[in-house]
Amino acid sequence: MAKVLAALRNHWKKSTFGACLLGWGGHWLYGKHCDNLLRRAACQEAQAFGNELIPATVPLKKATVFLNPAACKGKAGNLFEKNAAPILHLSGLDVTVVKTDYEGQAKKLLELMENTDLIIIAGGDGTVQEVITGLLRRADEAAFSKIPIGFIPLGKTCTLSHTLYPESTNQVQHITNATLAILKGETVPLDVLQIKGEKEQPVFAVSGLRWGSYRDAGVKVSKYWYLGPLKTKAAHFFSAFKEWPQKHQAALMYLGPTERPPEEPEGKPSRPPLYVRLYRRLRSYWSSPKEFPQEVAPEDWEELKLSTIELSIATRNRQLDLTRTEDFMDICIEAESVSKGEFVHRGSQKMRDPHVCPEGSQCIQASRCILQLPEGTEGSFGIDNEEYEAMPVEVKLLPRKLHFFCDPRMREQMLQAAVQ
Repeated sequence: MAKVLAALRNHWKKSTFGACLLGWGGHWLYGKHCDNLLRRAACQEAQAFGNELIPATVPLKKATVFLNPAACKGKAGNLFEKNAAPILHLSGLDVTVVKTDYEGQAKKLLELMENTDLIIIAGGDGTVQEVITGLLRRADEAAFSKIPIGFIPLGKTCTLSHTLYPESTNQVQHITNATLAILKGETVPLDVLQIKGEKEQPVFAVSGLRWGSYRDAGVKVSKYWYLGPLKTKAAHFFSAFKEWPQKHQAALMYLGPTERPPEEPEGKPSRPPLYVRLYRRLRSYWSSPKEFPQEVAPEDWEELKLSTIELSIATRNRQLDLTRTEDFMDICIEAESVSKGEFVHRGSQKMRDPHVCPEGSQCIQASRCILQLPEGTEGSFGIDNEEYEAMPVEVKLLPRKLHFFCDPRMREQMLQAAVQ
């Protein structure tokens, strides 16, 4: 024992390094053990769904999974196979996994997709945007848009996960919670933005559209990876010195919020008997002549010339209110008169919450808008964190268009917040 203590004392640098390495290794192994316990508990919960008896005449529910293996720097495939796939297979679903090989493939695959009971998106914001765009471009989108959608957050940016699932610092727990939420069956309606250019097919988004200097600087953050935690500030700092002041000029036309219609019943009403239908037809035939329909009042468009450092058009999905009486999207026109220091500081905030509207900005609530850009305008739009060429576009709100599975706890919180 004395020799061991003497050796540790004489080689204290090696001893310190070894102790640190041993402590780190123990912590890593403990973390792996906790992850395995989370996976086991989730699989046991999923097996309870799989053990439920169903009549022999009822077919298994079909679930089509659109998996983007390239998400999360190529780790999404492994994350799905270890954390989500076992839960889905134990739940008793008839699971079909469709892996995408290149950008835009999901849109094409959705055109060929046959009937399914569930659609599950496994990836990040880009995968969500591709799948819903392909879904809503279909000729029969009215029927397919009623299919509930599950989201398993596997990408670098997963904006919807903040709305659908509780916050979690553990990635395994976050993925397993999201997968179990699909099995529990609770859904919430989400708004969708239809963004249509002059020639291109429409693109659909669940978060929103950004155009401006903060978005352009945020795209370049990864170039300064070698600066570690300072890379975000560095990207905005160097962007501020390339061209200042940074202005984006455009013309905006918009319509105000629309009144929310009543909820449609989930089940189809039963068909009345034959004699009731005959009586109704005869009564309508012999009734007084129908009045001529009144002329529809012209739409009241507001027009605005703007010069801004950044423009964002966002849905209300981040602050979801299930009981609101009006449907609208938020248009944020940020003031162009900001200092370089404020630009760098706000840029860091924008990386955490891209659609935050800073103090002093002009906020507009609209159900539809047309954005006209001057000829020769360069740059790009960010639509759900995906890059598109900047061009004149029409943005239309499709309220409560899609239903996404969510954690029952999050839905309960939304309803309680609405009551208060």
